[in-house]
Amino acid sequence: MPELPRSLRVEAVVLRHSDWGEADRLLTVYTREVGKLRVLAKGARRMRSRKAGHLQPFTRSTLLLSRGREIWIVTQAETVDAYLPIGADLLRTGYAAYVIELLDRFTYEEGENRLLYRLLVETLSRVAHQPDPLVAVRYYDLQLLDLLGFRPELSQCVQCGALIQPQDQFFSAAQGGALCPGCGVQAGALPVSLPTLKYLRHLQRSTWAVVEKAGLPEGVRAEMEALLGRYLSYLLERGLNTPRFLREVRHVYQSDGADDPQG
Repeated sequence: MPELPRSLRVEAVVLRHSDWGEADRLLTVYTREVGKLRVLAKGARRMRSRKAGHLQPFTRSTLLLSRGREIWIVTQAETVDAYLPIGADLLRTGYAAYVIELLDRFTYEEGENRLLYRLLVETLSRVAHQPDPLVAVRYYDLQLLDLLGFRPELSQCVQCGALIQPQDQFFSAAQGGALCPGCGVQAGALPVSLPTLKYLRHLQRSTWAVVEKAGLPEGVRAEMEALLGRYLSYLLERGLNTPRFLREVRHVYQSDGADDPQG
């Protein structure tokens, strides 16, 4: 990364925060201009802080940063989009937390990636406003993997190279893609039905405008979540925290008979 100036104006999404000292807050943000950064918001925990409301998790803000001795200092902050429907609905909050956690786990302070930033803010907007936010989250999974260089191979067998035929197949997280039935009978391969495989390809290849119209059939949702969860956990070498929270929230919705935006 080239040497950065003494001050910097960025647009950023707050990924997470923690308390620092008596009144400060340490933030991890993902910026449009320079990628992932750790920044310090001095006095952000004080009741009268003008910056605190602009630095909440999931919030998209414009930040003016000043270089400190070891870390950037937030000197000004102004909200661009607070994605208010996310905070008003527990399930949408869970999906947004998943989106944030996935980006946070996969990225380091390694410089600008505007395509990744654009995917992040577009996905948060979709989670906030779409009737079925799960569609946006699964689209995000496939597009994120693409941008990070982990695109799963879904058109041909990753072991023998044969074109995938219109029938049930297998998926190998370790080999990074689909296996034909002949190669799929091996330890660690996960069965995948033809409908789920077709929808995974659809999410991988299509624009959001096309995906939004098609939606996700109820029958493929659980299988797709299990397959992508297995693949992501393999790549990260550990499981994510947010899927368990999402399962608990869904259970509450189902038990209470609440209106679940997942459908």
